Amino acid sequence: MLTTGGHHRPRAARVISGRPWQDPVLDRACDAVRERYLRVAVSALRETRTDAELRSLRVEYLAKAAVGLSRGIEALLVEDPYNPDLHLWLGRTLIEEAWRIRPTARSRSQQAGGYQAFAKALQGARDPLKAAAELFPDDPVPWESMQWLALGLETDASDKEALWRRAIERWPTLYGAHVARVISLSPQWGGVAEEMFDFARVAMSMSAREDPRAALIPLAYFEYFVQERSGLIKGSSSWFSEAEIRDVEAAARGWHAGHDPHPRTLEAHNLFGAAFHLGDARRPARNHLLRTLGRPAALPWSYLGGSADEQYVKVCRHLNIIGG
Repeated sequence: MLTTGGHHRPRAARVISGRPWQDPVLDRACDAVRERYLRVAVSALRETRTDAELRSLRVEYLAKAAVGLSRGIEALLVEDPYNPDLHLWLGRTLIEEAWRIRPTARSRSQQAGGYQAFAKALQGARDPLKAAAELFPDDPVPWESMQWLALGLETDASDKEALWRRAIERWPTLYGAHVARVISLSPQWGGVAEEMFDFARVAMSMSAREDPRAALIPLAYFEYFVQERSGLIKGSSSWFSEAEIRDVEAAARGWHAGHDPHPRTLEAHNLFGAAFHLGDARRPARNHLLRTLGRPAALPWSYLGGSADEQYVKVCRHLNIIGG
């Protein structure tokens, strides 16, 4: 955790990789999954049936923790075939497993077989996610997960929009569904930048003060930069213009995490902190990154190239948040 003591600069005691949340139950469940105690995760998901934001967070990261263990989840389903939590977790895990084997876009022509394997693996997620949606009709999270399925399979825009609509009909503010929608609309994935930014701004304008959807603005910029400015030197001034960083500042002013943090609060602080750093706005960058509690999120740090953790540590050291 980050501490401030006496006249010493604030420091992070350690970086907690791949865990951008304040959820001790999820910490314990991810530890258990990595030790192959899968039933702990099922219990952690069962607790979330009345809170889609928490459910979305937990299933995403429990799926990441379970990559390579989907057969074990299938075995649990044999014992409990009508459990929507298990179907949801299996579907999202299969998506995460598929994305791990996706060839890079540049090598598509040389790796047709790799793309076929990726697409086949993604297709395997469809049935468990549909089963999850049928067993728990009010749950938006299967539809959020299916957005990533559609993205990977490059389905047409109307299919992607239909999945998005089904998610928000059930939970209009669902952060994870909004992130998937921003990325689906981005130029990197065949969308149009103006439509992506319009979507992010409308979502932000409809958000309560404690709603982290304000962070969709820096997310949209990162998606835009990856496609439109990929040839630029990766120095901070090559990312955000003055007008663009003012746009991020306006979004940040409209968001306050409050006393009861949203499950995605640390992810939002990561996005704002990285954007401000790349816009040479040191003070707000530091303020947001101090609030990440040493827990980097893959988005945005993976946009900067190389290891997300390494990029996070590099920036935090530059801002005197962690030593070294």
